[in-house]
Amino acid sequence: MPDQSLPEARTPESAVREPAVDPGTGRGVSRRALLGTAGATGLVLGATGGAVGYAAAPARATPLTSVGTGRAVFHGKHQPGITEGLQARGHLVAFDLAPGAGRKEAAALLRRWSATAERLMAGEAAPHDDTDVARDAGPSSLTVTFGFGYGFFGRTGLEKQRPAALDPLPAFSSDHLDRTRSDGDLWVQIGADDALVAFHALRAIQKDAGSAARVRWQMNGFNRSPGATAHPMTARNLMGQLDGTRNPRPADADFDRRIFVPSATGPAWMVNGSYAVVRRIRMLLDDWEALSRTAQEQVIGRRKADGAPLSGGDETTEMDLEKTDAKGEYLVPVNAHARITRPDRNGGAAMLRRPFSYHDGIDADGTPDAGLLFVCWQADPLRGFVPVQRKLDRGDALSPYIRHEASGLFAVPGGAAEGEYVGQRLLEG
Repeated sequence: MPDQSLPEARTPESAVREPAVDPGTGRGVSRRALLGTAGATGLVLGATGGAVGYAAAPARATPLTSVGTGRAVFHGKHQPGITEGLQARGHLVAFDLAPGAGRKEAAALLRRWSATAERLMAGEAAPHDDTDVARDAGPSSLTVTFGFGYGFFGRTGLEKQRPAALDPLPAFSSDHLDRTRSDGDLWVQIGADDALVAFHALRAIQKDAGSAARVRWQMNGFNRSPGATAHPMTARNLMGQLDGTRNPRPADADFDRRIFVPSATGPAWMVNGSYAVVRRIRMLLDDWEALSRTAQEQVIGRRKADGAPLSGGDETTEMDLEKTDAKGEYLVPVNAHARITRPDRNGGAAMLRRPFSYHDGIDADGTPDAGLLFVCWQADPLRGFVPVQRKLDRGDALSPYIRHEASGLFAVPGGAAEGEYVGQRLLEG
């Protein structure tokens, strides 16, 4: 892609008259470095009420790193944002169609959104009224994913095209749902490895909605930044646990069958699509952190340090559910979260977990409003999320430490071909 290095900042001639010299090396200091150092020192002076202060020199100007140059593809068999790796920053936003808006307005909106997503994912400016927020950045692995909620089909006169798999989720005992932050006619998932790139996309999508749709709810999340660990590893959640050890992998022989809608089932417009279950799960961190590490590991069924099952081995070792200690007690407790969620304990139910952590501040009583923006993908939620959550409802040791506060289920159609927009086969079929 074209060079996107920052332009030189303009400075009055009186500000820099003589070449500066680094006293440590005897070499000249670049104009950019000099200006950056001056700015940093000015901040120190302001903070100390005029006292002389020194600040570290800024990093030298470098080309875009691998984080900035990462690029996902918009057009394809599946929509982006499903099989890509976890991104450092995410935004989830649901819209309701405006009163009077129907199929025609929805088609125009998806056409605008698709054009915007394609350009932004390529590291280009939005098609119109770009805010310049991401002007200096590369694509940063940006993905934008679109889905339809249950109410969308009634508002657009497409009830006959609504898939049975989109029927509302059943109630669960762990639910404490805020309906104002649940469901929605349209759902957009935005992820990127740079916070400004992600926000830029969020703002562009919101502006593109215009008078056709209004925001119903919006949530912000994050994951560990690429390169923050010495080697790639399974992400940790805010409880400190490795989260996603047994995720299905694209290399698995049955991956597509479990995650994507096959041509033999469901409406034609959903072929190669998937269903996203979205849950805002608050973690009761004060209660969780009061437990000893041993107690936390008993709740999960895995070692906190490396994710290995309590039955032994490393993170990838198959869990031995029958292994006992000297007293004859199971090493992996019968109510451990990792035991209950195993596919072989749930009729083969499997889902691809692709969450973001969130932190929305501190409540008046000092309790952190933090947890997981849980997003999971499956070919059929009635065979993926629902049986597992029902099983968890009946005795998961983790349940006392979490609370499901918002929920949504969305049909995410297959990817758009070149020249198409997402959802075109539904809206123009």
